[in-house]
Amino acid sequence: MCVRNNVKTSIRKLSPNTFMKNLNFNQSEHEENFTDILSESTRLTKEFFYVLDEQYSKFQESPVYKILFKTAQPAHLITILAITVIAFFMFPNEHKPHEPSKFFNFLHVMSFSMHFGAQIWMTFVSGLSLYFALPRHNFGQVQKVLFPKYFLLNSILSLITLIIYLNHHNAELFKREVFVQAVAMSVCFMTELIIRLYFTPPLLAFMTIKNEMEKKAGVGMEVGKHDPGQLAKCPRYVQIHKSFRKVHMRIAMGNVLTMACTVIHLIHIANKISVL
Repeated sequence: MCVRNNVKTSIRKLSPNTFMKNLNFNQSEHEENFTDILSESTRLTKEFFYVLDEQYSKFQESPVYKILFKTAQPAHLITILAITVIAFFMFPNEHKPHEPSKFFNFLHVMSFSMHFGAQIWMTFVSGLSLYFALPRHNFGQVQKVLFPKYFLLNSILSLITLIIYLNHHNAELFKREVFVQAVAMSVCFMTELIIRLYFTPPLLAFMTIKNEMEKKAGVGMEVGKHDPGQLAKCPRYVQIHKSFRKVHMRIAMGNVLTMACTVIHLIHIANKISVL
């Protein structure tokens, strides 16, 4: 009884204001600790990417970088290797198809879903939203960063999807359904690889030249439209802009083609599973 009375007395002495102060103090301490963890992780991430950027800048000054990215021979070599890999996995195999492991099932679905999700996001969400929200030059700077990574990532993911599928269905290529899937995924992979190797570099080069000319003329900051101003009468600018639009249109058509191929495989996967 004495202990209970002492507890009741202590509770009565603890006023609401004191209780709220203690509560606010505990919340502030928790928020401070959380902020410290967040800021520290952000700082470490920034330093990590700064180190990567520094190493990449040094690599750009090396002769190896100039050979790999300033000449067309490496792109030709990568294309030949890609065709060789596809031909190797499409070569008829007399062994009966085997059930793939759960790991390869997971890897196949993961690579395909990431690929299709990136296509939807980049084509219908990111591109349109930024184009109608940012000044044209700012939008161009964002696309210069995203375009190479987008097609590189998609080509890698589509290659993973294709290899796993062919490895399992190689002996069934004579079947119409399997053959259509193999062709669709091969076209998807090769299109994305060709866009990354042969169309993206000239697109970025035309964009850089065009933006420099527009900055000197004081245009390029309009939102959601293209207004060259006095540059519309400049023959060199008009020629560069036409070349830019031509390359950009080819990339857009290739992207639509790859999305169609991805949808073909999506329908195939949907017919093979049942979740309802």
